[in-house]
Amino acid sequence: MDTLVNNSNETQSIFLTLKQFITEIIGEEFVEEMDITIDSSFTKDLEMDSIEIVSFSEKVKNHFGEEIDFTGWLSSLDLDQLINLNLKDIIQYILSNQNK
Repeated sequence: MDTLVNNSNETQSIFLTLKQFITEIIGEEFVEEMDITIDSSFTKDLEMDSIEIVSFSEKVKNHFGEEIDFTGWLSSLDLDQLINLNLKDIIQYILSNQNK
């Protein structure tokens, strides 16, 4: 959590990038009806299915680079973590793995 606080500009920039990826994947018409926040859950709030999450992970990898092994990170999570995965978790992962 400290990383999010210490990098608020970078956090906001990553959040906006991830929100754009979500918009591209699930469609602007659906996103307009949602209030996407840093605490939005992929399964509960955004209702993204596994195919959409895979597409999202590819966009993350392509944008942030090979050092962000999003798919590998997802595979290390247990079921409860996956179900409760939110944008804050992903931003924290990206921040902690950039420039390693």
